[in-house]
Amino acid sequence: MSIFPSRRRRPQPRSTGELLSQFTNLDGIPITPPTTESDQPIEQAGRRAGGRQRVNQATAPVQGPREPGRGWAAVDASRRAPVYRATTAEVGGLFPLLASNGVPAIGARLGYDTQSGGAFYVHPTEWVLRQMVTNPNMVVFGEPGRGKSSTVVAVMLRMMLFGVRSLISGDVKGEYTPLLRSLGITPIALGRGSPHRLNALDLGPIRTRWSSWGVERQREELTGITARWTRLLTALAEAQGYDPTVTDELVLSTVLTRLVGAADGYTELRPITIPQVVAHLAEPADDLWRELRFADRRQFLDHTRPITDALSNLVVGPLSGLFDEPTNFDLDWDAPVQSMDLSLLRSRGDQAIAVALTCLGSWSSMITDLQDDGDVRIVVRDEVWRQMRLGLRAVQAVDSDLRLSRAERKIQLLVMHKPSDLLSVGAAGSQEVSIAKDLLALCSTRILLGQSTRVGDELADELGLSEREQAVITGWAMEGQGRALWKLENRPGMKIQTVLSATERAIFDTNAGLRSAVTDQPDGGASPRPRLVAVPTADQAAADSAEADHALAAAGDPARRNGARR
Repeated sequence: MSIFPSRRRRPQPRSTGELLSQFTNLDGIPITPPTTESDQPIEQAGRRAGGRQRVNQATAPVQGPREPGRGWAAVDASRRAPVYRATTAEVGGLFPLLASNGVPAIGARLGYDTQSGGAFYVHPTEWVLRQMVTNPNMVVFGEPGRGKSSTVVAVMLRMMLFGVRSLISGDVKGEYTPLLRSLGITPIALGRGSPHRLNALDLGPIRTRWSSWGVERQREELTGITARWTRLLTALAEAQGYDPTVTDELVLSTVLTRLVGAADGYTELRPITIPQVVAHLAEPADDLWRELRFADRRQFLDHTRPITDALSNLVVGPLSGLFDEPTNFDLDWDAPVQSMDLSLLRSRGDQAIAVALTCLGSWSSMITDLQDDGDVRIVVRDEVWRQMRLGLRAVQAVDSDLRLSRAERKIQLLVMHKPSDLLSVGAAGSQEVSIAKDLLALCSTRILLGQSTRVGDELADELGLSEREQAVITGWAMEGQGRALWKLENRPGMKIQTVLSATERAIFDTNAGLRSAVTDQPDGGASPRPRLVAVPTADQAAADSAEADHALAAAGDPARRNGARR
């Protein structure tokens, strides 16, 4: 006989598979467990123990009921709480702070969702293919200093890993130049003191590909080019205060077709410039006015004089020498990003910048139309409202580019300060304002950074924001840089914090010039204040920093860049 009391034999621990099967499969779990000795009233157990009542008697075994599928908790939860089954979408509504944001983990990792704590990825074309949005276009709103430019540049840089190139169609303030220089790319600067010239009617790479195309392809491409040039010239004439007629458009189209050499059997295209168009309008050939069904040469000159004078102002006006001479530089279209720096044009006035943006928009559209099949390009339109102030045709040109983004494999990215920028393109109630306001509907992805309360009301009216979404823009997003409400069409807005690596913060510092001006004062100046930024978790910061540095290195290395394509 053993001197030690007998001990109750413990059951063998269950395996992981058995635990999962018991805790995930709720079918067959009895609601009322069988009665055990431990489930009897305390008074009965106490009487059997000798008549004395135990005060600390447990109401359930220490390890719970010992039957398969009953759990091992001290309290049997299946008898005290009901069990519900629901889809992930329903769970997201019941527990919004614990559920994922629903954006697939594909594309460029930009930061993290502050509500779910999960990483946030951006890939507009994938969102279209997954039917999350109807178009890949994006629009960015934000006050100066809220991180608007940093967010745009971070998207461009990190999308390079997926073979997506970018074109900044007019860098008005020179904010994107540091990124190009860090990648070993020299941006094209236009303006005071710059030797670069850009022909608004430049043929670009189409001249080198012309001989390899058949007659049908040549006719199709030439029709598209002359139509784009005609829209550009009429928009530039409208910027001078003249409203071109349908007859003016026909005259311009005919002159352009003759100058480019299409009338000689499509053998070879000739480069043309705006001064050549003006010369043909001022000194028309006899067969030209006859072909256009004018009564005589005098009638032709009288009718075309307004548009001739309007185009002449581009040759002798503030933009003389910029867009009326042959292009004297070559762009590397295999580079991950290209930019047109217009910061040197600011001394020539807002109209000069608006005309330059219009010329660049038309020129870049023709160039990107000839990109290789399967290539996707981000076209950044910074301060696009300046271009649309030129008139109705300038607004229609932007509207057309946004509508054709899916067919042309482009991601149009509009950058503005506030919705009222679109209202300044024309008189109240005008057609220009109506079209400009509809542009927001053509951008499925809206990135809304910090705004004042008044601007927040405008955004709420134009984009249909809820009160909570509006509070995010005017409250949470104003408390730190890089905070934005990302809204994909009618989906609930997501509170996203953009995370920059140390390398990116150095490159994207738009206050570098202001900071150097303060620190370089003769008296020493005041030391720059440290910036207060949102601090992510250690794991998130390390992952985002590594990914951003990898994107920067891959974009600057041609071999790695080609290998990074999907």
